Amino acid sequence: VLLAAAVCTKAGKAIVSRQFVEMTRTRIEGLLAAFPKLMNTGKQHTFVETESVRYVYQPMEKLYMVLITTKNSNILEDLETLRLFSRVIPEYCRALEENEISEHCFDLIFAFDEIVALGYRENVNLAQIRTFTEMDSHEEKVFRAVRETQEREAKAEMRRKAKELQQARRDAERHGKKAPGFGGFGSSAMSGGVTAMITETIIETEKPKVAPAPARPSGPSKALKLGAKGKEVDNFVDKLKSEGENIVTSVGKRSVEAAKVLAPPINMESVHMKIEEKISLTCGRDGGLQNMELHGMIMLHISDEKFARIRLHVENEDKRGVQLQTHPNVDKKLFTTESQIGLKNPEKSFPINSDVGVLKWRLQTTEESFIPLTINCWPSESGNSCDVNIEYELQEESLELNDVIITIPLPSGVGTPVIGEIDGEYRHDSRRNLLEWCLPVIDAKNKSGSLEFSIAGQPNDFFPVQVSFISKKNYCNIQVTKVTQVDGNSPVRFSTETTFLVDKYEIL
Repeated sequence: VLLAAAVCTKAGKAIVSRQFVEMTRTRIEGLLAAFPKLMNTGKQHTFVETESVRYVYQPMEKLYMVLITTKNSNILEDLETLRLFSRVIPEYCRALEENEISEHCFDLIFAFDEIVALGYRENVNLAQIRTFTEMDSHEEKVFRAVRETQEREAKAEMRRKAKELQQARRDAERHGKKAPGFGGFGSSAMSGGVTAMITETIIETEKPKVAPAPARPSGPSKALKLGAKGKEVDNFVDKLKSEGENIVTSVGKRSVEAAKVLAPPINMESVHMKIEEKISLTCGRDGGLQNMELHGMIMLHISDEKFARIRLHVENEDKRGVQLQTHPNVDKKLFTTESQIGLKNPEKSFPINSDVGVLKWRLQTTEESFIPLTINCWPSESGNSCDVNIEYELQEESLELNDVIITIPLPSGVGTPVIGEIDGEYRHDSRRNLLEWCLPVIDAKNKSGSLEFSIAGQPNDFFPVQVSFISKKNYCNIQVTKVTQVDGNSPVRFSTETTFLVDKYEIL
């Protein structure tokens, strides 16, 4: 039975000690203090015995890695366990010094617990220990992705509501009426002030170069009394903005830019369409597409009853075999013969002020030529370190990918990677052991690039490589070219918002 595992100095002072059976602090300190005195310097042994315990040890520069076991313990197994303990320490500590060991003591204790449980050796290797202590959770990643999507949708909804409130207030001012308020006492004043604040924030984030005058409620309303303290309100708005910016930057550049691209345009027409595609792709590191699945949808939003009875003219230039599916209330025959989306009953109207999915499509393939952005990661061992060459190439030249981040995992506890050549920029996240290769735009003019770096590790340490990007051009050539009214076929003005997002993009 293994009683304890400890890292101590040459004088027997314990730096880190993990006991696997019930043992007092005085007892373990006494055992470790007696350990250097028992060693015979003239003989080269890896163990020393007393009447009650056996010490199995390995010198590590100025320190000792010591296992304290019972005398009837199997020494061959103990030596094997000792070797694993000795290999774990450099994983978490850059230098084998007392202060470095103390700094990472909890990491070492967690790793020690993975090797030994209740005094008996567990059947684990170094890679498994690293995985167990990192506690990487797929469920947590999914939860975070869902939460980010919800936050993004909430921000879009906030902008839409703010725009509606602002429009209602302008209409009320135009007709000389009191601005609409919600709730009880003082709520009219609050709604006007809050609308102004939200509107200001939206205008400034959408158009940073233009500095419009703050929108204030005007007219002979009691709500104006809130605006009397102009400086205090301005300070409050500035505080809100500064807090908002801090919160956004903590989420990361990816979320900020995604929110900007996904934010609905300010000049939304009465008929607005949102075309969204999401890609889920898995490739092998030696080439070959394991699976690629793409889902797309056209969402229709009508804000004026005059344009509720319309038809959408869809242009489908896709040549990859996309499977199309219309909403059950849409006339399927009309879509098949004339590529028009209209209701089965032409007398009925589309819903007002709500997003309605009218057409969706799906593409699933293992054809390598369909990969929009190929990633080739080539790690090669060079002595104690590994030279990693990674390159990208845009196969679908009609696309323009923005804010591309290629994330390469790094081995833990080996320091910072040495960058050789790079197209674009990089970020090293030492806490999560990641190297993020950041490229603002990848398009036909900038369709390929490469990154070279070297760091200690094995080729398997640098996978899976993950890719994220956002695009205003969709992958499948499906667009709404024209919108006409059911009666008279007169054209209707419309606006379109197109986004192409990554759900999962991995090179395993």
